[in-house]
Amino acid sequence: MKKLYLCSSESWRMKFWKYILIIVALGVVGCKKTYTPKGYGYYRIDVPDFNYEHFAPKGYPYQFELSTNAVVDFQPRDAEPYWIDIRYPQFRAKIHCTYKRIRNRNDFRAFSNECQDFVYNHVNKASSIPEKEFSNDSLHVWGLFYELRGNTASPIQLYLTDSVHHFFRGAVYIESLPNQDSLAPVINYIVADAMHLVETFQWQ
Repeated sequence: MKKLYLCSSESWRMKFWKYILIIVALGVVGCKKTYTPKGYGYYRIDVPDFNYEHFAPKGYPYQFELSTNAVVDFQPRDAEPYWIDIRYPQFRAKIHCTYKRIRNRNDFRAFSNECQDFVYNHVNKASSIPEKEFSNDSLHVWGLFYELRGNTASPIQLYLTDSVHHFFRGAVYIESLPNQDSLAPVINYIVADAMHLVETFQWQ
């Protein structure tokens, strides 16, 4: 007589759950993906061509070549006249320009020190502050051009003087959170414009 061997219900349950675990494990391994973090992206900023026109407002003690893409806002001040803002509406940026009359050697020293102090107050934010000397002996125009690299509130500072009568200062401001990477096209464009201003600057 043949003997019949029946599997207990407990062994069938074990086999069932074993199969389920294998299927789940294969599904997890098979669907696993490797994700690579995406780099930061910035909006594309298109800059216009460089074009200039002569800027010599009547009665002002200075003149230079001005970008045709900029607008001048005259800032009337009784105590200290001849202040202007050179605005770039497309970039929401401006070069804030001030002028002071030098009356003695102490004035010149105070104005130049004030400018340098303002520049180096940004030393904690700036990654570097290269400076360029400018000299045009025939026109009696001398000065310094500072490029503040890094996430600073003002990426460009400059001053021009004849060291006897005139002291002209420019500071660039951009109405945006300071981020050198995203604003690089704008900063580079205004650096070139500011350098052109310096190179064509004359006293009237």
